[in-house]
This record gives sequence, structure tokens and C-alpha cells, in this order.
Amino acid sequence: MRDDMTRGISVLRACAVIPRISKNDWLASSRTSRWLIASRAPVLVMTFSSAAIGGELALLNGPGDGVAWFACLAGLLLAHAANNQLNDLTDSTLGIDRNNDFRTRYGTHVLEDGLLSPRQLLRWIVVTALAALAIGVFLSLRIGDAVLWLLGAGAFFLLLYTYPLKRLGLGEIAVLLVWGPLMTGGSYLAAAGTWSHWAALVGLVGALPPTAVIFGKHIDKLAADRQIGVRTLPVRIGAAHARRVVVLMLGLPYVCVPLLVAFERLPWSALIVMFALPDAARAIRIHRAEPPAACPADYPRNVWPLWYSACAFVHARSFGLLLLAGLLVAWITSRL
Repeated sequence: MRDDMTRGISVLRACAVIPRISKNDWLASSRTSRWLIASRAPVLVMTFSSAAIGGELALLNGPGDGVAWFACLAGLLLAHAANNQLNDLTDSTLGIDRNNDFRTRYGTHVLEDGLLSPRQLLRWIVVTALAALAIGVFLSLRIGDAVLWLLGAGAFFLLLYTYPLKRLGLGEIAVLLVWGPLMTGGSYLAAAGTWSHWAALVGLVGALPPTAVIFGKHIDKLAADRQIGVRTLPVRIGAAHARRVVVLMLGLPYVCVPLLVAFERLPWSALIVMFALPDAARAIRIHRAEPPAACPADYPRNVWPLWYSACAFVHARSFGLLLLAGLLVAWITSRL
């Protein structure tokens, strides 16, 4: 009978949480579970929402190309996974994550925890990135050269986000552009065969909550980043100003979505995102105050020391999935 301490991590759990995992549990896990852990799979839900929203916007305007849409969705998820893996490899190689108590406390770091060697992780990155690239080539052959511009932009941000963009204080802007026009606009292009400025604008609105997550994470890490010379935007502008920016990003979608509905750029059912307002209000309340000095008694210890980013992620997940649900309702009702 297998010991409880070496039962491994299931695929479902690897998709739901970023676990703290021992070497024995790692070895007892399936290859798929290991890949998901190394890719920080739970955060991929934000990419899923952004990409799926673009496809649903296209379907509301016509039959669309379902094969291209699903291929684009898969390619973007693989690209995000490759970026997360590359982020860990780069930060470990540069010494940023070495002996970094902050980074290794809130989730497994496959290199720093000795679960993979740099060469092994590099192989995973190459395979994952090549799979994403292959899908991009397929889409360019199916749709046309317009995809190449998006493919090139995606490769640029994937390879350069961790270094040097994040160190130059441009990482947060890159995230806004990637989760907005690039993902939502790109998936619209894949499904509809044409570019839509309105879809890109909707994507920009939808990208505000995920960008708030990155901002929040960089606020959480501000002291550690400043000490090792990582000049993220919160480091450059200071924690107080960064928190004000996050509050703005958390509230702005609830102004923009009703306006887009009023101008008939989103269906009325998109207003279902208002059910995410309690999560937004909680995140705003948290961002308006200083963080606690130590983990509160009622706070999950497997999440600490992440504070601002944790509440921002809860909101981003609910907002993205609710907007997706609202568009799905509009598509279903249009077929009745």
C-alpha cells in the first residue's frame, strides 16, 4: 500500500491550486500533473477567459471558425504555460529566486525545490513553446498573414517579459497588452477571420483584472524585489501609488462594461459581471490599507505571503468567467 506521504498530486488538484509538494509526492505524480505544477496551472484560467471571450464575440457576429478558435485557445494556454516555466528558469538562473524565502513560501518552485534540473525544465519549456508555435503556424496557414503579427508579438512578450521587461518596469504594461488586445483580439481574429478593434477594446477592459493580479503580486514582493534590484512598476512608483492604480483597475471594468452594453458593443447579458462586484469591493478594501505584518490567524497559510495578489486573483477569476458566461447566454438566446 502506497504511503500517504507519497500519494502524488492529481491532475485536478494541480489545476486548482499551486501546491507545496515534496520530492516523494513529485515522483509519485503523473507527468501531466508535474507539467501542470511547473506551469502554475491555476493561473491559466485568466488566459482561458481572455481567449474564450474573443471567440465568443466572434460567434455572436457570425458562424465563426470553431477549429481555429479552439486551436488559438490551446496555443495561448501553452504559450502562457511556457512563459511561467521560463520565468522560473530565468529568475533561478539570474539568482533572483535563489534562497528567496518569499517566492518559495507560496508555491512550489521546481528548480529551487530540487524537483527538476535546469536542463530538464529547459526541455519542458522548448517542448511547450514549440507546441504553441506549431499551433501559431497552423493558424497562419489557415487564416493568413495577419496571424504572423500576433504570433511575433506573443513570442516577443513570452521571451522578454521576465527579462528585461519586468526589470524595466514594463512588465505590467506587457500583461495588459497580452491579456487584452493580443489574446482577446487574436482569438476573435482566429474565429472570425478578421481583426476587430472593438473586440480588442473589450479585451483591454477584460485584461484590467488580470493586470491587477500582477500589480498586486509585485506590491506583495516590493521589498524583496527592491533588495535584489528588480525594478517592477510598483517598485518604481512606490507601494501607495501602486495600490491606487490597482484600485482603479478593479473599479474601471464596472464602468466600461455598462458603457459597452449601452453602445451595443456587448450584449445585455454581459451585465452578469456585476455579480463579481463583491469580490471587487473586497479587493479594493484590502488594497486601500497597509498589509498585515504577519499572516492573520484566519488567512490560508499556503497563500501567505501573497496578500494583495490573492484577493485580486479571486476577483479576476470570477470577473472573467462571468463575462464569458454572459456572452455564452447571449449566443444561446440568439439561437432560440
